[in-house]
Amino acid sequence: MTASGTNPPSGGGGPDRASVSAAWELLLPVASAPVRGRGRALQSALREAVRSGRLAPGTRLPSSRELAADLRVSRGLVTEAYEQLTAESYLRSGRGAGTWVSGSARAAAGGARDLAPRALGVRVDFRPGTPDLSLFPRSAWAAAHRSVLGRLPHGALGYPDPRGLPELRVALAALLTRRRGVVADPERLLVCSGVAQATTLLGFVLHGRGVRTVGVEDPGSPEHTALFASAGVATTMVPLDDGGLALEPLKRSGVRAAVTTPAHQFPTGVAYSAARRSRLLEWAREVDGLLIEDDYDGDFRYDRAPVGALQGLDPERVAYTGSVSKSLAPGLRLGWLIAPASMTDELVERKRMMDLGNPSLEQAVLADFVTGGGYDRQLRRCQRAYRERRDVLTRALSEHIPGTEVSGVAAGLHAIARLPGRWGPDEEFAQRAAGAGVAVRLLREYGTERPAGDRVRLVLGYAHLAPADIVRGVRALAGLAQ
Repeated sequence: MTASGTNPPSGGGGPDRASVSAAWELLLPVASAPVRGRGRALQSALREAVRSGRLAPGTRLPSSRELAADLRVSRGLVTEAYEQLTAESYLRSGRGAGTWVSGSARAAAGGARDLAPRALGVRVDFRPGTPDLSLFPRSAWAAAHRSVLGRLPHGALGYPDPRGLPELRVALAALLTRRRGVVADPERLLVCSGVAQATTLLGFVLHGRGVRTVGVEDPGSPEHTALFASAGVATTMVPLDDGGLALEPLKRSGVRAAVTTPAHQFPTGVAYSAARRSRLLEWAREVDGLLIEDDYDGDFRYDRAPVGALQGLDPERVAYTGSVSKSLAPGLRLGWLIAPASMTDELVERKRMMDLGNPSLEQAVLADFVTGGGYDRQLRRCQRAYRERRDVLTRALSEHIPGTEVSGVAAGLHAIARLPGRWGPDEEFAQRAAGAGVAVRLLREYGTERPAGDRVRLVLGYAHLAPADIVRGVRALAGLAQ
């Protein structure tokens, strides 16, 4: 055999020779690799040939002398490659018996799927929960990143305090005290991967204390049920009334912990009344229980100053959770949890076991962004944009679908719209909307309630949409009347 590469290396019988021939082209680049990299290139090429199945199990490889001649490399380089892959169990060999492909390796799945939610084939997406990601302050964030990298000590890149970097906990405690009226001790504040992780941590600690069921709002965010289930805790649906979470059903449920969204209930848009907030705290004290406050968009109130967090009234009966997912971007995966003092040590230990803490660099950047005033500027920018878009939505509904009732307080990133009767029934309407390229969510999708009648009630997200797209989407919905 020549070393020209026009023929595959020999060795073994027909099936073995055919397998080596099929894999031969994978080895050819080794000959043109830089001299110092040929050994690594040969090992990598052989691994890939075995993993892909082009060198099948049981295939006998050429002798080191033959393969070295064909690839125009030293015999020692081939011998070393054979020995390395034999040690890794890709190959097997025996004295005087040659080198063979072992049966240990299996081909890995090819490619990488992207499971992030996408709105494929949708002209206008009214589904709620997403901020306008184009508002992310790229220049200011990049400046904070450069500043932090320039001064961050080497030791800060080690494993962090599982509660979060001290400077971020101090910055967040000051921010939440000032903006949300939270009682925020930096020693009790945990930096988390968003409200989702905060909820899961609370679920694990509650389960460890014997709690097996938690009350959740009906209608409410479906994620709460799944998150508690991951910690072995079931949920029971507690209905709402005009004041918020209904007290009598809550008492009858027998639970001692419940999730609330008092500043701006999701999805109904109700703001808990002062009386209901007080009575919920009384309930928590009576049953020696816990309220879990999800303050997912508490900074975004457009008709008045935001109502302070429930936690500020009784920090030993309320666990407070929040994040930057609506104000900056959900992809940052940065949030916070402030729990009663009696739970803090257990939460910190669970957080340590779960992930050893959040990334230090991103925490340091957020701390710099908050203390430098960038976060307050970002909130003002988002508030202006989202207030304008809510106004555009309500005007468009009034103009193009007269008789639509918009309910809930002027806040947050979504609104509830009750359409006139000729646009129903609701499930048929949702199908017609999808056919027109407009994605919507029905209010009934978020709870157990099935209202009588044919009136369509939609949960319309608007924050991520340009004003022109909001109007275009409403016009498309207007054309779907029966």
